[in-house]
Amino acid sequence: MKRSPAILKTRRGGGLGFAAIAYIGVDYLRFISPAWHDRLQPALWTILAIAAIIRVPFYKHWSSELRSAIPFIFAMIFLLSALLFEAISVRSVTAVLGLEWNSDASPLPDVGQWLVLSLNEKLPQTVVNILRARIIGLHHFLMLFIMLAFSVLFESVEAPGLGLGARFMFIMGIGRLLRAITFISTILPSARPWCASARFLVPQHPHPWAQKYYVPYATDSNAIRNVINWDTAYADPGEYDPEFRPDWGSMSFLIDFLRPTAPEGSSAWYHLLKKASGGCNDLIYSGHMLVAVLTAMAWTEAYGGYSSALIWIFVIHSAQREIRERHHYSVDVVVAIYVGIMLWKMTGLFWPMKDQSKATRLRRFEKIQGRLMRAAKDDDIEEIRELLKEVEVSSHVRENSSSKAMWLFSGGTIIFTLSMVLLAFTLTSDG
Repeated sequence: MKRSPAILKTRRGGGLGFAAIAYIGVDYLRFISPAWHDRLQPALWTILAIAAIIRVPFYKHWSSELRSAIPFIFAMIFLLSALLFEAISVRSVTAVLGLEWNSDASPLPDVGQWLVLSLNEKLPQTVVNILRARIIGLHHFLMLFIMLAFSVLFESVEAPGLGLGARFMFIMGIGRLLRAITFISTILPSARPWCASARFLVPQHPHPWAQKYYVPYATDSNAIRNVINWDTAYADPGEYDPEFRPDWGSMSFLIDFLRPTAPEGSSAWYHLLKKASGGCNDLIYSGHMLVAVLTAMAWTEAYGGYSSALIWIFVIHSAQREIRERHHYSVDVVVAIYVGIMLWKMTGLFWPMKDQSKATRLRRFEKIQGRLMRAAKDDDIEEIRELLKEVEVSSHVRENSSSKAMWLFSGGTIIFTLSMVLLAFTLTSDG
């Protein structure tokens, strides 16, 4: 008999898929009926939160969650460090060339943008309206992953949920570091030329590094040929306004990268790094698409089913919107998709964060296999019961011996993760 694809298999029921579709549908009501959205969204989140809390006392895998807590914390610290490096890099690639270059530089020719505009002329208007619709964004994908991790309480996915979360954050951290290293290597113009002037308050002129090593050779073909042949920055960069250098103490080494101006140069710290808003140069590859792909990969591997196929459709819809609205070039979207898939698959080779209780029981069965066989041959039912009871009891010894600690851990975990949900929802509501 032919086996069905893994993406169409679910571990248990379709409740998680229904909850995900309900969440996306209710949130989209903000565009169709804001009044109903204001009523239904709080009700939906309240129902989901109460359902999760009710399931806490019946969850059987807290010991597995406890073993995953330390990797979860380290993965979170790693992700936050990667996001900090990315935030500094995002501002740096805009600041180094100045606002004048960012405003004047022409966008790159993008075949994906041409294709989207061509399809607008050929497809029915209803289809075009669906493609334009803001059905799903960054915060939706984050929430879908959080729902997936919480579904371990209902045994919809395999425990531990913290292990799944640790893997997601670890891969996200790697992806963000690779992304930052990529877009600071070669600075590309934005697909939205007005973006930098509207979002950043940096000097109009380029940094002295760019004045010496880029500007004299940017447009003159003879100068480019000479610098290739001589391998020396020979041209006179000319005169520019002096750089503003605030007193940042031990953080002064970042002045050349961030290029603050006098109106915003005071720290604390640098107004929380200007609230880490998105960049305006083309940041290859797309961070939004990386989140979307990792969510889809996690959902497909952990849960499967038709809801996974639907999430991949949402990923494709989000990808064409990134291109359509010119938040990214097509290359950013394509690279983000295959990088996200490869990173998830590669980490799966060395990330054994699943519940080990079944493997532990199997090892104990192997140890008593001889005694069990002898009892079976002797028709000693009592001995068989005692041996099986020994296996079952030994697997719960550690949990029972620290039940108070487990309750404290479970309560702290639920409070912490619900707080993360609220933070993710409020801080990324605008995508």
